[in-house]
Amino acid sequence: QVEVVASGGGSVQAGGSLRLSCAASRYTYRKYCMGWFRQVLGKEREGIASVDIDGRIDVADSLKGRFTISRDNAEATLYLQMNSLKPEDTGTYYCAADRVPVALGRYSLYYVKSLDAWGQGTLVTVSS
Repeated sequence: QVEVVASGGGSVQAGGSLRLSCAASRYTYRKYCMGWFRQVLGKEREGIASVDIDGRIDVADSLKGRFTISRDNAEATLYLQMNSLKPEDTGTYYCAADRVPVALGRYSLYYVKSLDAWGQGTLVTVSS
């Protein structure tokens, strides 16, 4: 089983950057596909970026060019680099782990509960 803990959220002005981190269980991390999802104000949860165990990356079309996902298997850590942040990026960001690639797009509560693990979330606030 894997456990994940997200961190790195904070408050920034529009146009700024943040890097989120997700620390995972070191001994099992390599076996899991990883991803980030978020819940922004007034919207449903949505998967925004994923990376599988072979390093294949997928990022939501609307965020390509601004958000980058990466994983460091040696450190058992997942990252989300967020640049050119906008007020509409304000929300809670979660990392997730699963045996199969983490999906992008809208998440039902059923899907969230089906994930092998997800963290407590980290709050990102972008002011205009």
